[in-house]
Amino acid sequence: MSLVDTSLAEEINQLKKDRNAIVIAHSYERGEVQEVADFVGDSLGLSRIAASTDADVIVFAGVHFMAETASILNPTKKVLLPDLGAGCSLADTIAASDVKQWRDENPDGQVVSYVNTTAEVKALSDVCVTSANAVEVVKSLDPTRPIFFLPDMFLGAYVEKMTGIKMHVWMGECHVHAGIGDAEIKEKLEQYPDAEFLIHPECSCGSSCLFLKPDAKMMSTEGMVKYAAASDKKEFVVATEVGIIHRLNKMAPGKRFLPVKESAVCQYMKMITLEKVRDSLLLDQFEIKVDEEIAVPARRAIEKMIAIG
Repeated sequence: MSLVDTSLAEEINQLKKDRNAIVIAHSYERGEVQEVADFVGDSLGLSRIAASTDADVIVFAGVHFMAETASILNPTKKVLLPDLGAGCSLADTIAASDVKQWRDENPDGQVVSYVNTTAEVKALSDVCVTSANAVEVVKSLDPTRPIFFLPDMFLGAYVEKMTGIKMHVWMGECHVHAGIGDAEIKEKLEQYPDAEFLIHPECSCGSSCLFLKPDAKMMSTEGMVKYAAASDKKEFVVATEVGIIHRLNKMAPGKRFLPVKESAVCQYMKMITLEKVRDSLLLDQFEIKVDEEIAVPARRAIEKMIAIG
């Protein structure tokens, strides 16, 4: 950190004490933002923290649907998102009206929503999932009833493969992970043939990558961190948003992490800066609230996800 960043970090830490606040950050956030966070993790881990914290204020260094989730789980807490522009291209691929139409056509159906969705979509869902627990959640459902999995088609295809359960899968994608293709991965694996290969199931090349490297580890961001820290290997090729590299370096020091694609950057995650985190705490920018008629059913779906793990 520069001297300016250090000063900002100290100011943020003091504001947290003064306001009984916590900062929680996703692993794709800027490195300096991760450093001022009280907790860093994936969507599932951060959901659990948001549900259990005693803090009065939660600053969510992430994107809009994550702050919504925190507000749904903690309706009496003040949840702040440092930049209202921090959205999600994947969440934007589906609307509540799309889910309602499927439900009308499949009255006996079960709706499984990735957490990368709006509160309105979650409210129409039976259960939410993250990439860390999607397989286990789908295994817990009744396979004789129709299942609608949304919105990520690549994660949906992976879940179908791992469970053997055929689902109706929405054709949505994350623009960052969809841009990580076979060609980049093949080239990187040829450069580093002895490296472990860690790949996020949102990547467009998920199934074909397992043919390129059968021992590839397809897992959530938090799964990557835990695996790399415990592995005897010293070198890893990583296919996901590049913000994870900072956390991998921190949690598994002395090992080398090579992003498949240096340009795999989520511009929405990177909208959150130290200045915006500071201003969020100082000026109460920007509070995220979810109306109760939406929050109550959405909370049920999220809590089922947390319970399954």
